[in-house]
Amino acid sequence: MASRKTIISCAVTGSIHTPSMSPHLPVTADEIAQSALGAAEAGAAIVHLHARDPKDGRPVHTPEDFTPFLKVIKQSSDVVVNLTTGASPYMPVEYRVKPAETWQPEVASLNMGSMNFGLFPMLQRYKAFEHDWEPEMLENSHDLVFRNSFKDIRYALDTLNKTGTRYEFECYDTSHLYNLHYFWREGLVQAPLFIQTCFGLLGGIGAHAEDVMHMKRTADRLFGNNYQWSVLAAGSNQMPVAAMAASMGGHVRVGLEDSLWISRGELAVTNAAQVEKVRQIIEGLGGEIATPDEARAILSLKGGDKVGF
Repeated sequence: MASRKTIISCAVTGSIHTPSMSPHLPVTADEIAQSALGAAEAGAAIVHLHARDPKDGRPVHTPEDFTPFLKVIKQSSDVVVNLTTGASPYMPVEYRVKPAETWQPEVASLNMGSMNFGLFPMLQRYKAFEHDWEPEMLENSHDLVFRNSFKDIRYALDTLNKTGTRYEFECYDTSHLYNLHYFWREGLVQAPLFIQTCFGLLGGIGAHAEDVMHMKRTADRLFGNNYQWSVLAAGSNQMPVAAMAASMGGHVRVGLEDSLWISRGELAVTNAAQVEKVRQIIEGLGGEIATPDEARAILSLKGGDKVGF
């Protein structure tokens, strides 16, 4: 289903990239809060949030790790908050769901299938690391399967449906769309479905234009007018895929979780810079960006006054 307004989501920081790869990646609670607020001011209607250890940037994921920046964001902006349940492929689903269960955001991300999760190609591009855990984590992804079984997904839905939280369904391949269709058919998720088709991560579908079209065609066939389509793409694919989706009436996600770059060979200094760039693309195509309240209406969200933080 196309919307007249384009929702920009911004993935502020995440578990894929490590601090040594960019000095601009927000790590401390204050950095994450300020980066999220900057993205919102630049035009992001939704901010997607992970937490990190402020000492070494390692991904962390207790509810308490989110407390400092959630409260600052809520007090300073009406932006929609989307908490990760993906967290890290090295964490069990019960642990991954706990912050969203505790804080009851308007949106939580939800991966829709298991997949190989290959981060190790980054070792060819980066040689100097500040922390020992960084190259070890990348090397270990040679043998990493990101588990999101049907049992795992059902656990997340059974846990979070009680809170009124809705979902950003992250689909990294065609099979994930079919998995989502199963849960929709079973009545465990409700339309409008916010489907985030994800491109360019090793282990998932590629980022060729034909891959984007294939995922869109499949989603159209499975869900008809019962979904809102958005895209994210890793690394240098971020802006080309976003531009393609925007030209087709889709929504877009950018942010330093998905790409550290603003252009070829140039690191993005802020999340806001990526939001501003994709906003220029959208408006250059004649589109308009959605405000947080317009995003709430498009996605049928419960409202910022009904969260737990």
